[in-house]
Amino acid sequence: MSTQAPTFTQPLQSVVALEGSAATFEAQVSGSPVPEVSWFRDGQVLSTAALPGVQISFSDGRAVLRIPAVTAAHSGRFSVRATNGAGQATSTAELLVTAETAPPNFLQRLQSSTVRQGSQVRLDVRVTGIPTPVVKFFREGAEIQSSADFRILQEGDLYSLLIAEAFPEDSGTYSVTATNSSGRATSTAELQVQGEEAVPMKKTKTIVSTSQMAASQARVQKKVEVGFQATTMMEMHVEGGMMTQHLAHKTPPRVPPKPTSKSPPSYISRVTGGRQQSPSPVRHVKGPTPTPVRYDHGHRVRFNEFISFRFMLEER
Repeated sequence: MSTQAPTFTQPLQSVVALEGSAATFEAQVSGSPVPEVSWFRDGQVLSTAALPGVQISFSDGRAVLRIPAVTAAHSGRFSVRATNGAGQATSTAELLVTAETAPPNFLQRLQSSTVRQGSQVRLDVRVTGIPTPVVKFFREGAEIQSSADFRILQEGDLYSLLIAEAFPEDSGTYSVTATNSSGRATSTAELQVQGEEAVPMKKTKTIVSTSQMAASQARVQKKVEVGFQATTMMEMHVEGGMMTQHLAHKTPPRVPPKPTSKSPPSYISRVTGGRQQSPSPVRHVKGPTPTPVRYDHGHRVRFNEFISFRFMLEER
């Protein structure tokens, strides 16, 4: 079994008590094995025989010393010592007995706050009074007991409520009351715990550079030109040994006059700008040299048929 030296998780706190009232010292200690507890006043061992009427108890790590009715003679330094086989620890506080009284007064009040879920929350107040007031924390009117999740701490006139991990259900109205024989004081504040919100997915942005836009426009323009040139491809018509070229987008050319001679035509006429050219045994019609473009399969077939027809005329 492992051992652990005593440790005061909640040390003694000084007390100001009105003469004739009760005064209580409390401390929380841990250790393994369970430590033994001894009380001292001004360095002397304190017992029921040395201080008639004193009440001393120790249970579940909580050491308590209570004096039912204090007098000026009870003022002094009180200490508690915890000891086991692994070591010892001591906590000390003052007792001041006075004939004057003062109602509780908040030097520092609760402050409203908004926190994120999972955050640690600390609610602090500072309060004075004669005799020392009893301080309690509440949420929505229900008293909060000190626990692992909600710890109530005291250090002099500073009282704190420590929430280890806040959740939305911890939101609400928190209050602190300080009470003594002379009166009562209250401080209230709001605590808002915000739950986790779903983070929206960021939209992916497509960034197009100026060069990419120019290239895209050039490809579109080229496709338009190809389509236009495809619709204006030369159509070759052969009728009675005569070859005529015309463009789909132009007005059909005039048909040349028939020769006066009865002999069959021995040449091919070409009309260019309305003029008749000089005859020759074989006259080939050449259209304007097209700008090199990429044709689709259908246009390529028609163009190959045209080339084959040209070779046939040359052989003849």
